[in-house]
Amino acid sequence: MSRFTGKRVLITGGTSGIGLAGAERIVREGGEVILTGTRPDRLKAVQEALPGVTVLRNDASDPEAADELASAVAQVGPLHGLWLNAGYADVAAVDEITAEFFDRMMRTNVRGPVLQLARLGGHLADGASVVVTSSTSTYEGSPMATVYAATKGALVAVARGWAAEFAGRGIRVNTLVPGAIDTDFRGFMPDEFRADFEADVSGRTPLGRVGTANEAAAVALFLLSDEASYVTASQYFVDGGLSRR
Repeated sequence: MSRFTGKRVLITGGTSGIGLAGAERIVREGGEVILTGTRPDRLKAVQEALPGVTVLRNDASDPEAADELASAVAQVGPLHGLWLNAGYADVAAVDEITAEFFDRMMRTNVRGPVLQLARLGGHLADGASVVVTSSTSTYEGSPMATVYAATKGALVAVARGWAAEFAGRGIRVNTLVPGAIDTDFRGFMPDEFRADFEADVSGRTPLGRVGTANEAAAVALFLLSDEASYVTASQYFVDGGLSRR
């Protein structure tokens, strides 16, 4: 397959997990990829593993980062795909939530992608595709994850508005909604708690297992490609049926 030949795709938070899995596939399918991340070790590892990929240190929580990203993109040319994937999760009981806990997650998971698209919209080619990573946490009603779920629910709302706003240029905006995916995204959890969490999720998932990064990336790449040319303002669940219940 060569769905991305002649196309340039930017993936934020692309140095690990589903973003990295997507980048590897886009490269194999002939595309040019720009990745962002924050951890120096991951940035270096990706640059060594994918020497043709442009790797940028860019922190979505920094209000200046979106301008820096737009300046970098301006040097290489228009984007045919933009995957707003950067974000993080943390958990806290209701009575443990502080202003800093709330603000930090909102800065990274909501303000970050909103400012990124605000600055990068003018660098999108007509007919481009935007994918926004949300989460089934938005719909699960899980305790401890209320703030994270709120940030991912906000992204669903803004993506629908973006789809209407960019439609005149033929730019599609869709939301990827992963369930439990086997990445290091939940690495902040203690090992025992994480094992119990994933066992619980698997037990509630009709397919009976967590998904892989490649399985989630495959859906994102469909949305980024011309194969989804008549798909916009949609949510695509990659959760093994978890949200059905």
